[in-house]
Amino acid sequence: MNLNAQIKSDIKDAMRAKDTQKRDTLRNIQVAIKDIEVNERREVTDADVEAILVKYAKQREDAMAQFKEANRDDLVEKEKAELVIIKAYLPEQMSDEELEATLKEIVAQTGATTMKDMGKVMGAAKSAIGSKADGGRINVCVKNLLA
Repeated sequence: MNLNAQIKSDIKDAMRAKDTQKRDTLRNIQVAIKDIEVNERREVTDADVEAILVKYAKQREDAMAQFKEANRDDLVEKEKAELVIIKAYLPEQMSDEELEATLKEIVAQTGATTMKDMGKVMGAAKSAIGSKADGGRINVCVKNLLA
């Protein structure tokens, strides 16, 4: 079952279980998926859904930081709950050791030696790693390897 079908199924399950938090979170994700289907007139792939989930997770993390600054603990908890729901659909994140090993291979394949080659490495890394690691973590690791 692809991610889109899984999310649709889980919305129905959340409705039956009267889990409003999960239902609303998944509906928001479903709206973003439907937006791509309607605007681009194409069927979404799992990669598209993962990109939406990563974007949505990043938005939740940013909102949590802002709510913490404003001392709004009630809203921080709501964002945390949504983040847990979203992360359940994303692939497990790579450990730092796995990320470094993968990036060392990519650096060797691209023949990168200096910081000027960072763009080549980042492009290859994003396609190879996908949503298994945050772009910021990839960036820091690549900088360390090329420095």
